[in-house]
Amino acid sequence: MENKYSLAFIPDSNTIEEIKKMKLQLADKIGWYNSKNSLAHITICEFSTTENNIEIVKKQIDRKTSTYSPIEIELNGFDSYPNGAFFIKPSEDSISELKNIMKSLTTTLSINKIYKSSEPHLSIARKLDDKKLNTANNLFQKINLSFLCHSVFLRKFNPSIKQFEIIDSFEFKNEDSSEEIQGSLF
Repeated sequence: MENKYSLAFIPDSNTIEEIKKMKLQLADKIGWYNSKNSLAHITICEFSTTENNIEIVKKQIDRKTSTYSPIEIELNGFDSYPNGAFFIKPSEDSISELKNIMKSLTTTLSINKIYKSSEPHLSIARKLDDKKLNTANNLFQKINLSFLCHSVFLRKFNPSIKQFEIIDSFEFKNEDSSEEIQGSLF
């Protein structure tokens, strides 16, 4: 049987708390909405795979993320998509750094059923109608948050709560990838 998984960047606890406050503030104005209860994250990809294959995928993630160095992520704007998603936008430099990691990581995974996120963003709300989207745009106009991104998190979808839950993390260790390749041959 296949399960749904997600890889994501997750901010530090202070940033998570600030975003939670924003989500509650929006809920006070518009009521319940999609993503209201989800933990702050930036999706890298979502995929389906079996319990047997997830162990192989974990090894691939660990091998790749161990070569990354921690990066500072700045969240400095708001934006929305035509589908009603309202989100926090990282700075241009942060977007570039995140995209590099997202691309190099997802291309190393041996997964058939994968959705790759193409634009790094941190969702506040999804599927808002025009009126609710306008409310969100009026409520939130300025933001200046940052966090040190030093890990990638593997999350598994829990159908009973309809949310992804963290099941593992993979730290950026700034290890030399040439040593890893050399050592893996023997």
